[in-house]
Amino acid sequence: MEQEMPDYETICAAVAGEKWALEKVLDCYSDEINRLAMVKKRQPDGSVKEEIDEDLRQTLIMKLLEAIPQFPLEEMEREETENRNQKP
Repeated sequence: MEQEMPDYETICAAVAGEKWALEKVLDCYSDEINRLAMVKKRQPDGSVKEEIDEDLRQTLIMKLLEAIPQFPLEEMEREETENRNQKP
């Protein structure tokens, strides 16, 4: 199931550090984070099993949380204004 991008207000709140907004952004990207944290592990019988590396998953979550405050809101605000002006 593909999540929609968070709306403008949610992104602004996440950049400001609002917990509810940060949780919503993390939820939005959880499938992608899990996909990136997937590793192949060889089993004792020689088969290969894919599983989520929890340490890697947590590292990806921390990187995302660290990057959110640097999100270029000015660029998004400009696009948001342009979109509002183009609607009939």
